[in-house]
Amino acid sequence: MTDAPVEPKKAEVPKKEVEKPAAAEAKPAEVKPEEIRKPRKSRLAVVHVYSSKNDTIITATDMSGAETLAWASGGMMVKSHREEGRPYAAMQAAIKVMGNLKEKGITHVHVRIRAPGGAGMKTPGAGAQAVVRTIARTGLRIGRIEDVTPQPTDSMKRKGGRRGRRV
Repeated sequence: MTDAPVEPKKAEVPKKEVEKPAAAEAKPAEVKPEEIRKPRKSRLAVVHVYSSKNDTIITATDMSGAETLAWASGGMMVKSHREEGRPYAAMQAAIKVMGNLKEKGITHVHVRIRAPGGAGMKTPGAGAQAVVRTIARTGLRIGRIEDVTPQPTDSMKRKGGRRGRRV
């Protein structure tokens, strides 16, 4: 034999077995291939755009129109009163509303554009087109765009009196 010193063997301490709860012993849930690429359910909202010469108001509701999901106006986005009806203010308001809709899981929208109508202007203001362009750019899918401006059928009397507006 060799003359190497022999080290004394260390006493082996038996390891204690830790009992595992019954839930830990269960197999991990198997992932089915159908669940991996499940198409996300499309949620639909209606975006009401009121666009006059002086302001643009955007309101997003559910399909019935009873529950308001988000809203903003051009006046909330700019400091100057004369800027409220401009396309930039409408664009900023639309970005705010679309951000709120995305947080709530909305994927598709219908757009309803309204001008003052009646005895007032029958055409929407400059902010309406900016809103539609912004909605398209934010990634929400646009279902339909419709004009819901009220049209007078009984020739409503315009404001200004018999002799008109005197400047």
